Amino acid sequence: MRTDRVACGDAGEMNLFTWVPDTPPRAAVLLVQEIFGVGPYIRAVAERLAEAGYLVGAPDVFWRFAPNWEAGHDQAGLTESRAKVQQLDFPAAVGDCIAALGHLAAQPGIDAAPAVMGFCLGGTLAWAVAANAEPSVCVSYYGSGVPSMLGMIDQVACPTLFHFGNADAYIPNEGVDAVGAAIAGREGFVLNVETAGHAFDNHESEMFWNENASKAAWAKTMSFLQLYLPS
Repeated sequence: MRTDRVACGDAGEMNLFTWVPDTPPRAAVLLVQEIFGVGPYIRAVAERLAEAGYLVGAPDVFWRFAPNWEAGHDQAGLTESRAKVQQLDFPAAVGDCIAALGHLAAQPGIDAAPAVMGFCLGGTLAWAVAANAEPSVCVSYYGSGVPSMLGMIDQVACPTLFHFGNADAYIPNEGVDAVGAAIAGREGFVLNVETAGHAFDNHESEMFWNENASKAAWAKTMSFLQLYLPS
């Protein structure tokens, strides 16, 4: 891993934690963090993607008020991280992620627009990035804001895969159903619903992780990425 610096207008520069695969990459993924920060879980996801041949960049989304924030994946960390989310300027965070997307696109050997993938808070940010920029692919894991942001669907031109759990305490099934209805008939849009709760991919959290759902959704994610943005 290396740390790149990304200019974010007059606000300054943001850290972009970057993983480079063993072979020269020609495709990249912008990986957007959960509320817990770019900690052990997001770093592990980045390593998975790098092992698959992708250049990976994870932006420090809270950099404007809590640089390099990391929290534990327990109840205390959840409470602390929720407080951090309340400080987040969402439009500014979207702009920062788009700047990071452009930085990845400009790296040597990258010959297509990067994908954007996000988890939890990052799942919502990924959807917003897809609506306001031009990634090759969007993969959104249980973004709680997505159902209320479906009005921007006509702005999204890239193939998009949504993952949700059917027992998510933070995202009612009515919201997931609304996503399904909104994407019906749209080529390249896929909804995957696992038998699981929120944050089921987070193996660092005993509260949330669901091994079966995690493995099933990840297999679908990698198939989707390789279909639309081969590494």
